[in-house]
Amino acid sequence: MRAITAKNPQDSMSFSRRHFKWPVLGKSSSRGAGAASGDEGYVRGSEAEDEDDEDEGAMAFSSACPSFHSEDFVSPPKKPPPAQAPPAQEKQRRKKVRTAVARLRSALSAAVSGRRRQVGLGSRLTGTLYGHRRGHVHLSFQTDPRACPALLLELAAPTAALVREMASGLVRIALECERAKNPAATAAGGGGGRRLLEETVWRAYVNGKSCGYAVRRECGGADWRVLRALEPVSMGAGVIPAASCGGSEGDVMYMRARFERVVGSKDSEAFYMMNPDSSSSNGINGGPELSVYLLRV
Repeated sequence: MRAITAKNPQDSMSFSRRHFKWPVLGKSSSRGAGAASGDEGYVRGSEAEDEDDEDEGAMAFSSACPSFHSEDFVSPPKKPPPAQAPPAQEKQRRKKVRTAVARLRSALSAAVSGRRRQVGLGSRLTGTLYGHRRGHVHLSFQTDPRACPALLLELAAPTAALVREMASGLVRIALECERAKNPAATAAGGGGGRRLLEETVWRAYVNGKSCGYAVRRECGGADWRVLRALEPVSMGAGVIPAASCGGSEGDVMYMRARFERVVGSKDSEAFYMMNPDSSSSNGINGGPELSVYLLRV
């Protein structure tokens, strides 16, 4: 252990005063008032010296470290504000974002509607024939009056001509499409893996008479207005005013009923309109008045 030495007794006394605090003992009967006062003065002097040493250390530290309010203090650099794009570029960016969102929504809606068409058609569907008086006939099949059409076709036959055919009491609509010309696709599924209801172009016949072609299409805004106007109708025929369906081509004629779906094979399906009456004017008891045949030949 290193010994602490001093040149004279006064130096050792000052060292002990700085590094040691002597406790103040209570007054003793053997000591007089002079000794007590001397001890109190000694303790106060040592405390004063300690305070002076602390003040000197604080001043030295403050002189070494610059103050926040001094000129020598350097604040951290501020981040520059983000650069703002010109108004023209900002408009183009927002336009691209809106376009991307619109494409995503259309893709999701197409996927959902396609899934509805492929799954759960069932054996009973709601069929609707409608069209403007001077327009073409539209044929729609839905699993539910509020659902997206499982099949929506636009026939080249005029609405007035189909109404005249229906006046005879029995109408048969035959729709034919061609098989895929690729032999491998024909062997795989007839239509190249495509389902019968997904065919796009058909040859149409009404009561054995050729009436052009029928084209499968997606349900547009005008079609949705007609179908929504017919949601309360479960079965019947009538006319929808042009103001109700929002069309500028005039009134819309319609006929709606429940159809029974019969699947013969992957290349043939039939839809028979069910007559709720026990007897009909053409003498067929409970027989269908309208039949739709889909064939892939």
